[in-house]
Amino acid sequence: NAYYKACNLIWGAFLSAAKHFVEKDLEVSMAGRVFMITGANSGIGRATAMAIAKRGGTVHMVCRNKDKAEEARADIVKESGNKEIYVHILDLFETRKVWEFAEAFKRKYKALNVLINNAGCIMSERDVNAEGLEKSFASNVMGVYILTKGLIPLLEKSAEPRVITVSSGGMLVQKLRTGNLQTEIGRYDGTMVYAQHKRQQVVMTEQWAKTHSNVHFSVMHPGWVDTPAVANAMPDFHQSMKDSLRTPEQGADTAVWLAISEAAATKPSGSFFQDRRMVSAHLPLAWTHSSQLEQQKFMSVMEDLAKTFQPH
Repeated sequence: NAYYKACNLIWGAFLSAAKHFVEKDLEVSMAGRVFMITGANSGIGRATAMAIAKRGGTVHMVCRNKDKAEEARADIVKESGNKEIYVHILDLFETRKVWEFAEAFKRKYKALNVLINNAGCIMSERDVNAEGLEKSFASNVMGVYILTKGLIPLLEKSAEPRVITVSSGGMLVQKLRTGNLQTEIGRYDGTMVYAQHKRQQVVMTEQWAKTHSNVHFSVMHPGWVDTPAVANAMPDFHQSMKDSLRTPEQGADTAVWLAISEAAATKPSGSFFQDRRMVSAHLPLAWTHSSQLEQQKFMSVMEDLAKTFQPH
């Protein structure tokens, strides 16, 4: 399967990569800085929230399940000793509610230094949300688009703003699609749909970096991580690879580095990262490159679609 071959190509053993990490990059206080992390109650999101909480940052956990979120918050507060951890309940499947949440957050809070788009989903079969959007697209692409666009005005008013999106190496086998965004045509293969969405996240990051020069944008591949999401969505893959999978902390490492280190801010905005290093968003000799025109067309389709769900 080309998808898994591509993932293997950029698997990158974490321990060998970690030999080159500069430890003092993460030896920083985040007191007074405000972070928002989606999907923060488990896996990579939770590990990221914990790492930031331990460094004194204020963390807004955006989660779908209230009980799991409150349980994760209690654990983070207990282990970090940091009480500035807040839970917000939002399902990124619910497109209108994402707009409403972003608008309400801007009214209530005066600062947001870092947004980490971590939440994502892989659907086994095609399903649509209340607005008629394919659910995987609604969560992985439209939800990320609306939340980021909605919060950019607040980020721009805050000191040293950053936006980090957790993508996946699976996107390396996908070229940007500007049509059939709802996967209405052809067979629905949830893993490949997810990979396409991860490519779309890379393109959104590259384009936002061009239009919002005072915010530092980045997108990263966490490696293949032993999380509930991977176990549920790809049980066979999880079973066969579980001894090679990274821990959530290892998977979160680059997201944390991008969120808090001074070194990350010196890298060009809009770049793709793996194991704290800028890497190409395409495999060598790949057919996955798209033109500037195609990328702009995709962004204008997203903008028009997003506006239809914006509260007036």
